[in-house]
Amino acid sequence: MLSRGLGPPWIRTDRPLVYAHRGVNAEAPENTEAAFALAEIRGADGVELDVVLCATGEAVVFHDETLARMTGAMGLVRETSFSELRRLRAGGERIPLLEEALESTPLLVNVELKCEHAADAFPLVKAAARAITRVHADARVLFSSFHPVALWAAARVAPAIVRGLLFESHAPLPLRAAWAAPLASAVHPQASQCDETSVERWRARGYAVNAWTVNDDADLDRLCQIGVSGLITDRPARAREIAERTKNPVPA
Repeated sequence: MLSRGLGPPWIRTDRPLVYAHRGVNAEAPENTEAAFALAEIRGADGVELDVVLCATGEAVVFHDETLARMTGAMGLVRETSFSELRRLRAGGERIPLLEEALESTPLLVNVELKCEHAADAFPLVKAAARAITRVHADARVLFSSFHPVALWAAARVAPAIVRGLLFESHAPLPLRAAWAAPLASAVHPQASQCDETSVERWRARGYAVNAWTVNDDADLDRLCQIGVSGLITDRPARAREIAERTKNPVPA
């Protein structure tokens, strides 16, 4: 059993879990209910989504700080009211509240807290936690963030919800070395940061290891072989196929 208390459903012993990155974004607009609803059909165990706080305090599912790429509108999400966001469309789909996204799928949900400023951490976590509680999804949600303050806020506000530390290859050393990982039960490294030695080291420290964003067949196979706990991918069907084929035991 992982020393930090992360077991089923967040760990499988026969293969890595597969998370659909922003839903099945190749077939529906990213971070929408349509994309999340497809995840189970395509063989995913869970979905990964992004949550930000809008101007009126709701936790909405959206990746970017600005509205332009997904909606064509001008402005920042954090400066836009939810009523205004509701009138916009992302690739023809509405921008969902976190609770709407959770209701659109029965799968595990990796909720990335998009927190650019430390002052936003507690308001964002509180809004997200309220949404999760309203739909009774606490047991199937994992909070993740690049920002250690967001994880600290999550530990204070919703200690029962498991947490994962996100980091990337060009992050400062304290993040790449996972010095803030005691705030979490999992580490979420960029796939390029995962080799056999690093994965074994993280597992020895008691962390689940969920790699992102893994789309190439060779990378999927390599990560399965070295025993990562989860694969965050834009290709959930293919990732599931490779994970099933590899059948590399993942320590529990």
